[in-house]
Amino acid sequence: MSRKVCVVGVGMVPFAKPGASLPYNQLGSNATRAALADAGVDYGLVEQAYVGYVYGDSTCGQAALYDVGLSGIPVVNVNNNCATGSTALFLARQTIASGAAECVLALGFEQMQRGALGAQFTDRPNPLERFQITMEGLQGEAPEAPVAAQYFGGAARWHIRQYGTRPDTFGRIAVKARSHAGRNPLAVFREPITLDEVMASPTVFDPMTRLQCCPPTCGAAAAILCSEDFARKRGLDGHINIAAQSMTTDRADSFDSGDMRRLIGFEMTRNAAQRVYAQAGVGPEDIDVIELHDCFTANELLSYEALGLVSEGGGEQMVLDGDNTYGGRWVVNPSGGLLSKGHPLGATGLAQCAELVWQLRGTAGARQVEGARLALQHNLGLGGACVVTLYQAN
Repeated sequence: MSRKVCVVGVGMVPFAKPGASLPYNQLGSNATRAALADAGVDYGLVEQAYVGYVYGDSTCGQAALYDVGLSGIPVVNVNNNCATGSTALFLARQTIASGAAECVLALGFEQMQRGALGAQFTDRPNPLERFQITMEGLQGEAPEAPVAAQYFGGAARWHIRQYGTRPDTFGRIAVKARSHAGRNPLAVFREPITLDEVMASPTVFDPMTRLQCCPPTCGAAAAILCSEDFARKRGLDGHINIAAQSMTTDRADSFDSGDMRRLIGFEMTRNAAQRVYAQAGVGPEDIDVIELHDCFTANELLSYEALGLVSEGGGEQMVLDGDNTYGGRWVVNPSGGLLSKGHPLGATGLAQCAELVWQLRGTAGARQVEGARLALQHNLGLGGACVVTLYQAN
């Protein structure tokens, strides 16, 4: 898989609260049309499509794309929990890199319901059963708290015990996310918040408060990928390419290490990131802008360490030094991230892709990271999957 893969078009619709958006098929078709228009490509040139969503019946991908065109192409529906969008991107990139196709669409959307995430089917084994048993063995049961908050809040507790991290350090990440989202017209929550407001909001699972948890969101995003030859022959802008990418799943140490960080994907992230750096011949110090999976403030801080931005235990100092925002070493989640831009599960990975492509083009407006040339994407799903992608502007 040595062919260069270019990202020639991206599209995204404004994210919205449940009940305030169009239905999923229209979200998906609108994002697809936006990506096609951005690329300057007719849908008839797209040879395959990978479509991600978590909450929906089979062939929702076809329902969205049939509104765009009835071209008879293969449409592959993808479901990989919160890493669904980047999994669709991963498959699309592999298809181009292998020479199986010249132009491929990756699309992700979600029409979510209000409230915390929960199991949709109660008459069969839960795919997170192994995770649940491990978590309860490590920290007991908390039936009054949302399950996802227990996982990531438990990892925050681990970090506090191990490194003495202050609870309000996590809160500062939420303040930063809102500050960034205020520059993003596609984000759900753009109003600024203070650290006092974050820490005073209701506790969901200590130390995570409500304003440190991403909201259920509806939305869609898409990307058009193609080979370098395809872009050149059709006069497309192919200067943004995927320089490296890795997808990982859990290993035994997720469950037998006694470490809540590993249960929520710390090692999946570290393994994927190390592979990406090795593939591209770069290090974290070379990265200019990052979109990472901040489903909870705890996971953003942990991801700083898993991605190798700082050493283990160094996440708090990175926050206190402002090295996660404008004027610091890296700008992390200029879009506002999952915390403030929103988290429509199937769309998140492709919304991250769109943001980073805009950053590398220099077209991100008020949130532009000056001189951005290398961009890192991190998208995580419990159950589990992690995709880390490196984009480069030539």
